[in-house]
Amino acid sequence: MSSRIAQIRLVSSHPEVYEPCDDSFALVDALLADRKNLLEHQPTLCLELGCGSGYVITSLALIVGQEAHYIATDINPHAVRVTRETLEAHGVHAELITTDIASGLEKRLAGLVDVIVVNPPYVPTPEDEVGREGIGSAWAGGENGRSVIDKILPVADNLLSEKGWLYLVTLTENNPSEICLQMKEKGYASRIIVQRLTEEENLQIIKFWRDFDSQLESKGMVANKTVSSRVMESLLSQFHIMPFLRGSNKQQ
Repeated sequence: MSSRIAQIRLVSSHPEVYEPCDDSFALVDALLADRKNLLEHQPTLCLELGCGSGYVITSLALIVGQEAHYIATDINPHAVRVTRETLEAHGVHAELITTDIASGLEKRLAGLVDVIVVNPPYVPTPEDEVGREGIGSAWAGGENGRSVIDKILPVADNLLSEKGWLYLVTLTENNPSEICLQMKEKGYASRIIVQRLTEEENLQIIKFWRDFDSQLESKGMVANKTVSSRVMESLLSQFHIMPFLRGSNKQQ
């Protein structure tokens, strides 16, 4: 039986707020593909960084249920208002905060978040376009589209609980295998939940989770200052697969 997600006709809008598009749909599809694991995970605190229209956080709340507490942030106050309207239209609730990524929340939420979802600004642009006011900040990612992503990763690492999961939208130009390697060095395993080829983009929705084996391997990598060919082959092999992929149910 398919799970209920946010209905586009009930998603609010504003000229300065990013509307649901292929990347938003791919992220929600990844959550649906991982729904069984999410329900078994029983998260108590879920967070979206950069909520935009509210399509993703609303869908997550509908998939997981209102037993969890939801928080959504956005630097754009129009997005916070639009997300509130989208949530209300679907009869679900989240705590909404106007802030840059999770600024001001680090101490309060450190080590407590069980699920983080992020559709970051990932489009390669000139660096001076990153963080500008207006809707452009929703996609402007700087060099290789990594400027905002590279700020988000350490924040997510700090906020995630021991059983925490991160779902991240990436573009091929972001060098997702390098992102996976960086997270592996912090003790995270990863896999692609959904990979989607659109007319303009090749998107990967990657799931990260803390992994004991990865933590041991990462300590060895730091000590040796090198990465084994086996590790690199394992990471790279994930990025040459079908346009839509559901990962195995191993682990997580």
